Amino acid sequence: MKAKIIDGVRIGREIQEEVRSEVETLKLQGIQPGLAAVLVGNNPASQVYVRNKIRACQALGLYSREIRLPAETTTEQLLTVIDSLNHDRAIDGVLVQLPLPRQIDESAILLAVSPQKDVDGLHPMNAGNLALGRSALTPCTPTGVVAILRREGITLEGSRVAIVGRSNLVGKPQLFLLLREHATVTICHSRTRQLPQVCREADILVAAIGRPALITAEFVKPGAVVIDVGINKVAGAALKDILAADPSLVAQYEKNRAGNKEYVLAGDVNFSSVAAVASAITPVPGGVGPLTIAMLMKNTVQAARMQRNLQGER
Repeated sequence: MKAKIIDGVRIGREIQEEVRSEVETLKLQGIQPGLAAVLVGNNPASQVYVRNKIRACQALGLYSREIRLPAETTTEQLLTVIDSLNHDRAIDGVLVQLPLPRQIDESAILLAVSPQKDVDGLHPMNAGNLALGRSALTPCTPTGVVAILRREGITLEGSRVAIVGRSNLVGKPQLFLLLREHATVTICHSRTRQLPQVCREADILVAAIGRPALITAEFVKPGAVVIDVGINKVAGAALKDILAADPSLVAQYEKNRAGNKEYVLAGDVNFSSVAAVASAITPVPGGVGPLTIAMLMKNTVQAARMQRNLQGER
């Protein structure tokens, strides 16, 4: 293995410490940034995600409010809650944890969140401003990818970047965030012809397609930087195949199995294969994941500043 393993946990902690300092500065001005997290239903993974976000707020000195609603909540009821938060001066950021129960119109909910409080960066106004190069709250995960690249001293200006995945949450905003850094960007997806060849042209490869261990060494130009956004829970019959394909997952599997957990968390990148040719790579877990919550905290502070016309870092 020759690739440097990028420590997302360390970078996430650095950003959170910067957020803590900024929150302390705002408190001296009588401002405490506030985040409301809305959870509908009893999805176990969503409960964990919301709990981690609330804990991060508490650790960094932000005001936080967790709003739990029953699984049978209607679109209209959820819209009423969001409208109340939009007008609540104690709340600077509103986060609606996805996915929502089937009966709720997700598009209507995301559209209802005030763009000024949209700390997930999913409102069409924020997406449009990002595409136009204007100031906007941007999605946390792709913003975290840019933070990783910057803090690792990886040149973005003039570099060729391939993004594998075109989701509204990662792939599309990642495109515009990297264009803002003056990179030359190609966005790929499941129907891209000769996908490995296209990816091999890139100096930086961002994998965000949601398919475990899809990206192997044949996709990677020697010396390229590989950022793995994917996090896939692999269990059942697929476990044997994924462990054979990517031996780096064996240690995680043995640890999980000792705790009676018959699964692994695998990225979109075959770590064992790609680490042999890349110059740097993010692991899963411990790579991009920690940046998502760090950037959510940073977005909440940015939203507090924007709503009060205070200057702050981009």
